[in-house]
Amino acid sequence: MVYKLPTAEEIKSVDLSWQRYLLPKIHPEGWRILGWMFAFFFIVGLLWSAVWYLGLPLLVFSYYFFRNPTRYTPKGENLIIAPADGIVSNIKEMVPPKALGLGNEKLIRISIFMSVFSVHVNRAPVSGKVTHLEYVPGKFVSVADKDSEDNERQLIGMVADNGKKIGFVQIAGLVARRIYCPLKVGDKLKAGEIFGMIRFGSRLDVFLPKGVTPKVMPGQVAVAGETILAEMK
Repeated sequence: MVYKLPTAEEIKSVDLSWQRYLLPKIHPEGWRILGWMFAFFFIVGLLWSAVWYLGLPLLVFSYYFFRNPTRYTPKGENLIIAPADGIVSNIKEMVPPKALGLGNEKLIRISIFMSVFSVHVNRAPVSGKVTHLEYVPGKFVSVADKDSEDNERQLIGMVADNGKKIGFVQIAGLVARRIYCPLKVGDKLKAGEIFGMIRFGSRLDVFLPKGVTPKVMPGQVAVAGETILAEMK
């Protein structure tokens, strides 16, 4: 495995200040929702001031939920990077959904479970082009330890710059069915680049190319844009 060392400019850009932890950046989609929440509590608060005892903690938690911290993605054209924060909940062989365009053979699927306390911004696992997209509506069902036929999900297929095909699936969970993915077929992404998010508890599955083995284990904590899931050879 070959890694490229960071440049001096990249090293200087690392944020070690207190703002990184107490005032993190917010995903643009979060500002819209926070605005609606503030307007609601402000109007109701004019009539009943006690509502702020509930509204203020909810606003603080929502700000924390939509945080979008800076991530530093390892460099290497054959690396597959974690697209989501959370726990590696499952690794298994299975036939991928047809909508991903990965064929009919079994591939290794890595599942990453995101709790309501995880960062929910999703990042591209590889650099390449989006070739397949399919949105499937669904129900309010837990995604912690089961397959996802009943859940709302967004399927995304890509061809990496090295020619390998990879697929990943955003799956909404029990608390809310809100997947945000503005991608279009033909879009090009860089590894670690933000492509969407899922709100309030969810899961993200990654189907590795044939012959690629994971470099993570169930129970391991994954960090979107930074943790190496596998290496394509």
